[in-house]
Amino acid sequence: MTPEIHLHVLASGSKGNAAVVEGPEGSVLVDCGISRRALLGRAEELGVDMGRVVAVVLTHEHSDHVGGLSVFCNRFDGPIFATAGTVAARRYLAELPFELVGHADEIELAGMRVRTFPTSHDVADPIGLRFSTGDDALGFCTDTGELGEEALEALAGVRILALESNHDERMLATGDYPAYLKARVSGPCGHLSNAQAAVALRRLVGPDTETVVAMHLSQENNRPSVCVRTLAEVVGAEIGAGEDGRPEARTEDGRLTVCCAAQDWPLSVF
Repeated sequence: MTPEIHLHVLASGSKGNAAVVEGPEGSVLVDCGISRRALLGRAEELGVDMGRVVAVVLTHEHSDHVGGLSVFCNRFDGPIFATAGTVAARRYLAELPFELVGHADEIELAGMRVRTFPTSHDVADPIGLRFSTGDDALGFCTDTGELGEEALEALAGVRILALESNHDERMLATGDYPAYLKARVSGPCGHLSNAQAAVALRRLVGPDTETVVAMHLSQENNRPSVCVRTLAEVVGAEIGAGEDGRPEARTEDGRLTVCCAAQDWPLSVF
């Protein structure tokens, strides 16, 4: 598999989310839940040219995924894609020039086929995404309480897998969240736990998979080291530290890396 797709996570967590998926003919911004200033600053930190962004795709309407979109669009004239449910859920979103997609569509953007699939979250009509070219593929799925068959099929065997691993179940159960919030987070329309993500990896990781990126980690109910260790165990990877000191795990043959994105740690995967 020839690397043609690259992932740049500018922010991932409950305070704001944004990622750039770079393809052969440009880039796609996935969600825009941070300020324009933060977006451009983190992109510059990673060496990402935001001038190559040809489209924006929203996964759902929660403010940590769309809060910076209106300001970003003041200086962006490319297409913005979202489901009809997402657009209708926020009045200010309905005022933007969206192109609608369903949760089982495929569109061509930046030299990539972008396939949507349904996720399970407490919003109107959320989606996950699979980006692919003839020789490469990336799966992107956060903010979902469970992975349905369509999601599992779309995410299987990609070279880069960006998958939610939001909370450690024990930390959530014994933490300070009120009971209703614990139930929401751990429920079928909440967020995937480390354990749920780990179980999914048994099916999703294939011979072409090179990097698993744990996404949307809770700052209250998770730790990067705990998350990476949980995921690493199921793929036979050994935990250590990456070049920047962040927790990271690799298989003995070096074929597969497990790492995590975070709220304030911009991260690139090539």
